[in-house]
Amino acid sequence: SGQHRVPRGTVQLLAPVGDPEKVICVGLNYHDHCQEQGAKVPKEPIIFNKFPSAIAGPFDDIVHPQETKELDWEVELAVVIGKKGRHIEEGVALEHVLGFTVANDVSARDWQMRNGRQWLLSKTFDTFCPLGPAIVTREAVPDVHNLWIRCSVNGQRMQDSNTRHLIFGVPALIAWVSRFVTLVPGDILLTGTPAGVGFFRKPPVFLQRGDEVQCEIEELGTICNRVV
Repeated sequence: SGQHRVPRGTVQLLAPVGDPEKVICVGLNYHDHCQEQGAKVPKEPIIFNKFPSAIAGPFDDIVHPQETKELDWEVELAVVIGKKGRHIEEGVALEHVLGFTVANDVSARDWQMRNGRQWLLSKTFDTFCPLGPAIVTREAVPDVHNLWIRCSVNGQRMQDSNTRHLIFGVPALIAWVSRFVTLVPGDILLTGTPAGVGFFRKPPVFLQRGDEVQCEIEELGTICNRVV
């Protein structure tokens, strides 16, 4: 109705889903990301996770932990589950989606190589999952597999790709994950990042305190976070 609007500058937007049961993530899921590191295209989705405590708002600060010297960015399409399911068939998987949002899968690359190369610790520091700015409903996105996806650091474009380069699309990922766990409303599925991360640049580039990271996806909006 427009009768209850407030000025944007007077409010702090929180993450559109703040305390999900699960934050499920996918690694190596863009063809161009595989190419930039010389990795083989996976035959099955590579699954890891973040804890819900990693979630931050779309304009909140990213805290640079003292435990890492190799902080990296990863813009990602995030899927929000809206309908419970297990062993979901790929053909009906999108019926289990509430909508989509933008995520930054912030990563501590040095820890990704440590701890037996298990990725969890490197991915789940507090504030390592900025999310937002809103959930765009599935019906409002014409084609989730044809969206520009970009990330800039201090105004310099670092990632610039399209979700058509996904190796495993959203229905395939939902079908795969639901073979192992029951998906419930509010669960978040991060679908992977395209080429352009700092770790594989020559020389590598890592985030420093004071840097500003902007992640944007066509139709879904933009999140912008400062590293502190």
